[in-house]
Amino acid sequence: MERLFSGTVIRATGSWYEVATDCGTLRCRIRGRLRLKGVRSTNPVVVGDRVTCESDDNGDHAIVAVEPRTNYVIRRASNLSKESHIIAANIDQALLMVTLRHPETAPEFVDRFLVTCEAYKVPVTILLSKSDLQEPEALAAFRAVYETAGYRVLTVSVATGEGVAEVEETLRGRTTLISGNSGVGKSTLVRTIDPALDIRTGEISESHGKGRHTTTFSTMYPLSGGGHVIDTPGIKGFGLIDIDDGELWHYFPEMMRIGRDCRFYNCTHTHEPGCAVVQAVAQGGISPMRYESYLKMLDDDDKYRK
Repeated sequence: MERLFSGTVIRATGSWYEVATDCGTLRCRIRGRLRLKGVRSTNPVVVGDRVTCESDDNGDHAIVAVEPRTNYVIRRASNLSKESHIIAANIDQALLMVTLRHPETAPEFVDRFLVTCEAYKVPVTILLSKSDLQEPEALAAFRAVYETAGYRVLTVSVATGEGVAEVEETLRGRTTLISGNSGVGKSTLVRTIDPALDIRTGEISESHGKGRHTTTFSTMYPLSGGGHVIDTPGIKGFGLIDIDDGELWHYFPEMMRIGRDCRFYNCTHTHEPGCAVVQAVAQGGISPMRYESYLKMLDDDDKYRK
């Protein structure tokens, strides 16, 4: 006799899914026929999903249904131009870890991640990681750009302890996605906050200045201080999906504040006369770097849209 039970997916390997239930953590497979309506995704079940499972007399378990998601973070699948990859679902907030060097996080990556969080209603905080290895002037300039745009920016160094307590307080009682390129220190930060967690860490490749992948699969961990963190594999590029060019500027908070003053209601903020956004860029009210990211997204360039 089969039995139904519910739980939350805390680890997804692609073949097996670990589901936290009232009876403990169970390994489940996914039913081959299970597909989410309206979502063309390479991974129909993701960490954070609330699911219904089925257990049979042989002790095998299968995910048979996924509850509607409150939100999720999604990107274009690496090698499939028409499909998407969902990173995590049902999260309270995201922390995007960024390093200006050792390794360098590309501004386009930062802005594409932020646009996606805006589009799918996920509050996001930027963590400037490894602050002890960065130039103070570069840190200050980065903070100015993104705080002016409207984002909370925290400066963090595990080596010196700077900002760690503030991050710990930010995580408490919430389900948080921690994301960023490989080598920015995601796993190291989480282990510093909760040393009991079994999260692997790695070194930076000296030859390439890039991080080695230490997190293989997305995993949700409970924090001893309350709340959960979702540690994800390092992401190289972040392709946008299902965001119309005409709506793209809505996901740049600083452009939304200023765009209402444009002469034309359907202004694309690229060439129109009387464009308040273009004027703000020229006058320093909007960062030229952020505006350049906006233009690159409109161009749908191959480098980040794959």
